[in-house]
Amino acid sequence: MDLRAIGMGLAFAVMWSSAFTSARVIVADAPPLTALALRFLISGLIGIAVARAMGQSWRLSRLQWRATLVFGLCQNALYLGLNFVAMQTVEAGLAAIIASTMPLLVALSGWLFFGERTRPLGTLGLVAGLAGVAIIMGSRISGGVDPYGLGLCVAGVLALTVATLAVRGASSGGNVLMIVGLQMLVGSAVLAVAAVALEEWRVDWSAELIVAFVYTTLVPGLAATFTWFLLVHRIGAVRAATFHFLNPFLGVAIAAVFLGEALGVLDVVGVAIIAAGILAVQLSKQPPVDAHLKTAELKPR
Repeated sequence: MDLRAIGMGLAFAVMWSSAFTSARVIVADAPPLTALALRFLISGLIGIAVARAMGQSWRLSRLQWRATLVFGLCQNALYLGLNFVAMQTVEAGLAAIIASTMPLLVALSGWLFFGERTRPLGTLGLVAGLAGVAIIMGSRISGGVDPYGLGLCVAGVLALTVATLAVRGASSGGNVLMIVGLQMLVGSAVLAVAAVALEEWRVDWSAELIVAFVYTTLVPGLAATFTWFLLVHRIGAVRAATFHFLNPFLGVAIAAVFLGEALGVLDVVGVAIIAAGILAVQLSKQPPVDAHLKTAELKPR
């Protein structure tokens, strides 16, 4: 992995993790579903415009259309919608920790439901990650966290896990940025209906709200997505996914710096264990070194 790839991976992790802090600022002064629907509308239109400028087509394969609909519903409407609502009462750091467990849940689901073989390192990572979650949840529940908001965060990460499992291989065939833009519009449409039915338009306008909304739309919404796909193209999905182990650390650190959220000893211990578990799971998916050597030996000279 070269220095440029490392830089891209770190940039993605910071942008992804910062989304929870900016979202917390937004939902304090604006209706969450309405704000998120508007964010996806803007991000989706920009994404589609960029995709068209790059020569990408509207014509998608059946698998790609399924990915667009499933990801738009499960990731954008359910995962982020539930998280935005939850962060009215749940701290950004806790929401980031729960969302960061997605790689663990994907690996666990692959083992339980799809018969995927897991190496000992991956199994150890799963156990460690779940133990870290239990430590943090026990600490927060005893500390009086809102159970309704906590439940929404858990439901959200489960929806994201379903989306990730459902669209495996959907990026094949090109048009990746077009798919990203279209699935944002799907999320916007679903959230707009929910917002009209469930929310009132009440906004306390401030400079902080405007900056947070613009930042969320352009940086975690578009820049992080584009950086992720560039990183996957450069080093592959398995190696790129190792950067997810930084998300628990960065999520709570950014929230602590910008929002002043307090961290207990058990929170720090739990985050460290979860991060180690995610890293172990992702490393276990990489082919062993001797496999690379054998492949290189078989290549014609």
